[in-house]
Amino acid sequence: MDTTLTQQLIGEFLGTMILVLLGDGVVAADVLRKTKSEGTGWLLITLGWGLAVTMAVYMSGFLSPAHINPAVTLGMAIAGDIGWGSVLPYILAQIAGGFVGAALVWLHFMPHFQETEDQGTILAVFSTGPAIKSTTWNLVSETIGTAVLVFGLLAFGRNTFTDGLNPLVVGLLIVSIGISLGGTTGYAINPARDLGPRLAHQVLPIPNKGGSDWGYAWIPIVGPFIGGALGAVLFGLLP
Repeated sequence: MDTTLTQQLIGEFLGTMILVLLGDGVVAADVLRKTKSEGTGWLLITLGWGLAVTMAVYMSGFLSPAHINPAVTLGMAIAGDIGWGSVLPYILAQIAGGFVGAALVWLHFMPHFQETEDQGTILAVFSTGPAIKSTTWNLVSETIGTAVLVFGLLAFGRNTFTDGLNPLVVGLLIVSIGISLGGTTGYAINPARDLGPRLAHQVLPIPNKGGSDWGYAWIPIVGPFIGGALGAVLFGLLP
């Protein structure tokens, strides 16, 4: 493996780890028992995830393109921004980063996991789930949200921003998607953000945990991949 690709994989791993540490961290802070921010609600979660993306891109973008999202990687390959040979290595690094980030959330909030007995609440720290379970419409929600994300990222690439501003704008896009579209499925819009932490939930000795809901787990993987491809194809139709 060449040095450049190795550096990029480190960046994708690090960026996704930071993304999940801060993103799942804000969920843990909201839903776990006896945190100082317990019950602060959806707006805090959407803001926290937007900031998590921004910080992750700032902290890893000097190493890699900081996709930190397999659906974004797929979309960028379709758009011709990266070679197809990088796609699978990027995705594996991102999933591994998501797993490690989730494990760090577990360690950080250990006393609060011990105080929390509801299995659904514990799973919600690690992975997404629908407000109303409907396979078709949950898949549609994840597809639309991710299409907006990838289309937006490609559009930002056509704009000129002050140096260093782009990650902040990307974070605002995540906040906008979360507030406007995230209430249906919890807006995974990122297979690594859901799969890596869900794997962590499966294997870590978390007190009071139940199942990892693998019956639903394919939706926040397949939906974002469809949406990422769709967003890239639609953007490619523009003049």
